[in-house]
Amino acid sequence: MANGSHAMTTPSPTRITDWDAPRLPLSFRLLNAVGEIPTRAFVSLEPDNLLATASKQTGLTNFGDDRFREPLEILLRSIQNETELSSFGRVATRQLVLQLLRSRLRLEELYRLHPEIEDERIDRPIIVAGLPRTGTTHLLNLLSQDASLRWLPYWESLEPFPDPNEPPGRDGRDPRIERCAKALALINKVIPLFSAMHEFTVEGPHEEIQLLAIDFSTMLFEGSYHVPSYGDWYKRTDQKATYGYLKRCLKALQFLRPGERWLLKSPQHLENLDALVATFPDATFIQTHRDPVRITASLATMVAYGSRMQEKAPDVRGIARYWAGRAEDLLRAGIRDRELLPESRVMDVHFHDFMGDMQGTVRRIFELADHPFSEETARAVDAFIAHNPKGKHGLVDYRLEDLGIDPQERSAALAFYRERFNVPER
Repeated sequence: MANGSHAMTTPSPTRITDWDAPRLPLSFRLLNAVGEIPTRAFVSLEPDNLLATASKQTGLTNFGDDRFREPLEILLRSIQNETELSSFGRVATRQLVLQLLRSRLRLEELYRLHPEIEDERIDRPIIVAGLPRTGTTHLLNLLSQDASLRWLPYWESLEPFPDPNEPPGRDGRDPRIERCAKALALINKVIPLFSAMHEFTVEGPHEEIQLLAIDFSTMLFEGSYHVPSYGDWYKRTDQKATYGYLKRCLKALQFLRPGERWLLKSPQHLENLDALVATFPDATFIQTHRDPVRITASLATMVAYGSRMQEKAPDVRGIARYWAGRAEDLLRAGIRDRELLPESRVMDVHFHDFMGDMQGTVRRIFELADHPFSEETARAVDAFIAHNPKGKHGLVDYRLEDLGIDPQERSAALAFYRERFNVPER
């Protein structure tokens, strides 16, 4: 179907009703209860311990530019002072930071062994910037059906630079893929509605926000923990150096697995358009739009629901208020800095227009980006649409009032955005 629309019955939305007493698997609750004392005593979140451990695990010592140490220390201090982690959350946080540090070490070692990586060009990337629930993930999936584009599969975003001493898995596949699959299986078990809010697939395209995290300066951590102190630091810090580090990562990934042109996407870009344009001046920029109240409801719900994975007793209403504010921050920044985007290489994509003509939207983006749209790509796009109908993993009933937020107040507060981009309500 050339218009990319398919009529079929969608499931009824699920309303989350266990905000104040999350229903978690018994095994997960037992793990958190039994592990509370030992994890506090033996699972260190101190920067020096984590740095030393990452070096010991890799046999490497060069972490690259020392800029990352300041945000690392602020992040860890903020987590320990402002987030009440569960036993699982503490262990998972240590493993996350160690993985990011190992990635830094392996990146620098790659550049040492292959200085020619510096000569790699990140040529004319296609960059999608928009808040969650505006169709960015579905759009990224459709754009990625073009076989010539280079993008980050989820497994690669988590462990971008391989351990050269690790053998292949029993099936000959990269062991990073199996680790990613196991992590996703755990997420789906503990917070089963999350896939209905934001689908992750092991080998599907993912955001480069995971690469920005390797430099420890990213909005990602705000979405994973209640860290207002870190958030304050991040928001007042110029991100050009970290976006330069992102480009350094992309060069190495392109060296390891070449591709003709990068496809990138993150909501974080909306408040960093200056850094984005400075780093990728020849990019094509796609900005997605949807009713901002609906965006706020789904974003606040997603982060508040996900917090039960790592926090003992998350303040879901406080988290929701925080993210209502952050959504507004991002939308205001996207308007403030919109003039920085080159007019001849920027396209606005409205959600309802996109849903009504998915393949046509992809065609128009490729045309703007001066990228060929082949018949093979057209068939792949249609096949993806056919196999991924709305509600494939269920639907969630997003209600701001369940999280203590007045939808009418948000509607009035966000009217500036609807007016600027002619976005209809609902």
